[in-house]
Amino acid sequence: MFSSAWNFIKRHKKKFIFTGALIGGVYLLGKYAQIKFREIQEREATEYIAQARRQFHFESNQRTCNMTVLSMLPALKEAIVTQLNSESLTTLLKSKPANKLEIWEDLKIISFTRTIVAVYSTCMLVVLLRVQLNIIGGYLYLDNSVGKSTTTLLAPPDVQQQYLSSIQHLLGDGLTELITVVKKAVQSSLGSVSLKETWSLLELEQQLNWIRAEVEASSRRSLSWYLLADDENVLADQACGLTDNDIMTIKLLNETRDMLDSPDFTTVLKACLNRGFSRLCDNLAEFFRPPPGDSAPSCGPDSLSAVSLPLAKIIPIINGQINTICSETPSHFVQELLMNDQVKEFAANVYETFSTPQELQK
Repeated sequence: MFSSAWNFIKRHKKKFIFTGALIGGVYLLGKYAQIKFREIQEREATEYIAQARRQFHFESNQRTCNMTVLSMLPALKEAIVTQLNSESLTTLLKSKPANKLEIWEDLKIISFTRTIVAVYSTCMLVVLLRVQLNIIGGYLYLDNSVGKSTTTLLAPPDVQQQYLSSIQHLLGDGLTELITVVKKAVQSSLGSVSLKETWSLLELEQQLNWIRAEVEASSRRSLSWYLLADDENVLADQACGLTDNDIMTIKLLNETRDMLDSPDFTTVLKACLNRGFSRLCDNLAEFFRPPPGDSAPSCGPDSLSAVSLPLAKIIPIINGQINTICSETPSHFVQELLMNDQVKEFAANVYETFSTPQELQK
């Protein structure tokens, strides 16, 4: 019996060797697959945690953006009111001066100018801070990333402070230039309009659109100039002696200029301006409602021309809009800008760009 079994094995020796090798190979392949599967699971878990951490950091950064915008609105409002002080004119009018008509004409131009400037500058503030704080936010994420290959910080605290101080251009020279351009457009559009002329809400909206069109068409510079000076940073004027922080700040400013000159930025700012002027007209509509019991329609297209007010009565209404536009408490005006979907998407793209390691961008 044993000899026959041995003869069977000899006759099928090659088959047994092949089968044994096959079983062994399958076993090793299974072990290898288990190891690889475990590695993939661990890598996916690590990537998921990193992505969740990145998402949490991004959302936290957006809340910081919102709070920063609200905290800066009082300074913006003060800067506008300082250069376009209508309160001194209204005080003069109360004293019944001899040149009352002349003062009213000045008040007309200043009131419209400062409200329109308030819309422009608030929209600009919202979008500019979205760009700056998401550039900084992206670099901070990389600075705090686990496994960062270098100890050199991309955005040290001193650089952050120096870089973010560039917002003063919008509150200073940029605002002054914007006021000059808007005031010229207002003067061109309203200079010859009588204080007794009556306007419906629709006609008032048309006037605002004409002024806006003239501002954006006849400006000698692109709108981005009002946000960030287009000349080289003053630090770059120093041919030597620049510190590492100065060089980093100049790099951040140049990256910001690139963002402000991009078509995406222009699209987002335009969307904010459209929403801002639309919200301004919604606010003004409250003053053009028919009196209670009036048969005039209170809503719909016809309501836009149902009530007309003399320009002399519209001026105080326009003049007071800055208190809503530049309100540090979240008004509908500011809230709609902060929650704008295009602003959110643009912010996410900026953050994505600057929170991705450079070696992965290549």
